[in-house]
Amino acid sequence: METVHTTERLAHLRTLMKKNGVDIYSWSHTSSACDRVLIYCIVVPSEDSHQSEYIAPTDARRAFISGFSGSAGTAVISATKAALATDGRYFNQAAKQLDSNWELLKQGLQDVPTWQDWTADQSDGGKTVGVDPTIITAADARKLAEKIKKKGGKDLKAVTENLVDAVWGKDKPARPNEPVTVHPIEYSGKSISDKLTDLRKELDKKKCSGFIVSMLDEIAWLYNVRGTDIPYNPVFFAYAAVTADSATLYVDKTKLDDKVILHLGSDVAVKPYDAIFQDTTTMGKSLDASKDDPKKKVLLSTKASWALYQNLGGESNVEEVRSPISDEKASKNEAELKGMRDCHIRDGAALSEFFAWLEEQLVVKGAKVDEVEAADKLEEYRSKKDKFAGLSFPTISSTGANAAIIHYGPEKGNCSVIDPASVYLCDSGAQYLDGTTDTTRTLHFGEPTAMEKKAYTLVLKGNIALETARFPKGTSGFALDTLARQYLWKEGLDYRHGTGHGVGSFLNVHEGPIGIGTRIQYSEVPLAVGNVISDEPGYYEDGKFGIRIENIIVVREVETKHRFGDKPYLGFDHVTMVPHCRKLIDPSLLTADERDFINDYHKEVVEKTKSFFEGDERTLKWLERETQPI
Repeated sequence: METVHTTERLAHLRTLMKKNGVDIYSWSHTSSACDRVLIYCIVVPSEDSHQSEYIAPTDARRAFISGFSGSAGTAVISATKAALATDGRYFNQAAKQLDSNWELLKQGLQDVPTWQDWTADQSDGGKTVGVDPTIITAADARKLAEKIKKKGGKDLKAVTENLVDAVWGKDKPARPNEPVTVHPIEYSGKSISDKLTDLRKELDKKKCSGFIVSMLDEIAWLYNVRGTDIPYNPVFFAYAAVTADSATLYVDKTKLDDKVILHLGSDVAVKPYDAIFQDTTTMGKSLDASKDDPKKKVLLSTKASWALYQNLGGESNVEEVRSPISDEKASKNEAELKGMRDCHIRDGAALSEFFAWLEEQLVVKGAKVDEVEAADKLEEYRSKKDKFAGLSFPTISSTGANAAIIHYGPEKGNCSVIDPASVYLCDSGAQYLDGTTDTTRTLHFGEPTAMEKKAYTLVLKGNIALETARFPKGTSGFALDTLARQYLWKEGLDYRHGTGHGVGSFLNVHEGPIGIGTRIQYSEVPLAVGNVISDEPGYYEDGKFGIRIENIIVVREVETKHRFGDKPYLGFDHVTMVPHCRKLIDPSLLTADERDFINDYHKEVVEKTKSFFEGDERTLKWLERETQPI
């Protein structure tokens, strides 16, 4: 990770900001007027028009203007200053990539302002802040506008032309236009018709006239189709609209072949991608003219853009909610759960093959293997497995001090050779036609230090404590987070990332709305049967080493001796099938129950994956050693 020089880019952007002002559009169906306004400050979020976490290269505006390539963060550029806000996962990375033009706002640390507060401070004195309304949510726009006015700023304005795109110019990557494919019922487990019926029941329950869908994974799930427009995420650029008697897919029709058109059938109409803006404007006008009492509003996700919200007529016509599709999608059906279990067995076998190969290269042959070469070899092993469709995110292959960078991304020619005398952390995953995987293992090929063993064992204890938890229905991931941190906390240690995220079914590897962590939104959504979620505590010492252990677990109903409050009780099952690193485990820190759990888990790993290693003496030998009872 090298520092990116942004002086020329920022100078160009500031010239555009002050050169005769910029066009400001009301983004409302009630007006089409543009005004010329001088913008003092521009906000550049990470997300695209669909609030995607992972984005296509064409939407990487924040990375282009700031030089920081992490997946989370917001850039703010005023006439004289520039700031980049990001969270604890990326403090190290941002510090390396940002040049002297930028102030790093370490979000979550004491006395560090949020990007909204920093922006509001810049607006003091009646200045105007601008943002592309298609890439910020309505809720975020309202919150920012309130802060700006409280600080003495003039307003937050919607900018018609994205100024970062103008700076980027001809070097900006083209928008992808890859073909869409059918996701068959054997993997989806539910037809389009049934999904639309369930969604319409929700609309009827909420007395709403329709739902505008902007999240790409929700559209792919609803219509049982997949795409490749965004790296690592099997989605495609589209919008959707569902009413009591219609369902529309807004997509470039050249992406759909005859098989997809036949699959969508008469249930789904197809319109051009950009037609969503005209149609939402028309829908807003019809709601204004409605004689219904009370008015039937349009349902809009809290993650939908400010542009869509304004086109529909704002608060009077829109009810903002957590998407009902996201809740339904997060609770996997039996076909999806079967796929998740099956793909993790194949994926676990690939990881065991890779770790056995890597150990042989480093220890037996004394070969020099760098972090990228290792990641490429792991992808090669995965690619040979049935139903493989690609990686689910860029592999984090990190040795020594690099492992302390939570979302480290090795680059060829700018990465380290793996040191067998240091910790090696590998966080990786794949997309299979029947599911999505995400596994982290931390290994050591030499003699670990006492602190490395202690840290690893404390993290493993937290991982086990969460997976073996039993809790009443209605419990959130926010409430469970401390289970994974408790052993670290007893030593005055911790980690700066969440403990768990939802995982899609041949969809996004990070899937809402569920999660396990300290974010307040995790307290709003209880865990439910069928949720698939990660369990990944860690510990990191800057400049030295990093530890993370991640299994994917599934929420299920469990039997308990009592049922207090007559509530069902829930627990977890693991689907990840990869051994833990025996060399890093300090058995003296384990309870008898924890030792039994690890031994039972390792026995299951062997039983479910050994058939993949017929004739592969190297992997079998490695697997037998790593799964010997403690």
